[in-house]
Amino acid sequence: MTREAFTALVEEALREIPRRFRRAMRNVAVVVEDEPAPEILDEMEIEEGDTLFGLYQGTPLPQRSWDYGNNLPDRISIYQRPIEESCEDEDEIRDCIAETVIHEFGHYFGLSEDEIEEIEEKFWRGESIERA
Repeated sequence: MTREAFTALVEEALREIPRRFRRAMRNVAVVVEDEPAPEILDEMEIEEGDTLFGLYQGTPLPQRSWDYGNNLPDRISIYQRPIEESCEDEDEIRDCIAETVIHEFGHYFGLSEDEIEEIEEKFWRGESIERA
């Protein structure tokens, strides 16, 4: 898949985020990269043979104090090669991207892994995540 086609799927997933959450997303850059750097995998203690589909780097919203400002944007990286290698077709790639975007923005909003998993389960069941 070309980078342009992959990026278009990421943009599609971003548009699917409910409006009330999109309105709260400020100063965050979403970028597509080939794959996570070895240093990131080491830092995150990702074992040999495993990888990441995405990564949130920044200060989650609930952890920001009143004087938080004038900072570089938080960053959400979506890693194209690991996603493509784990999927069999474009539909699976689209779903994996959507789940990865949901997961990484969950970190941005300061949700726990359990809360993120609950939202992902609703996504897979086709339920609205507006109420989440």
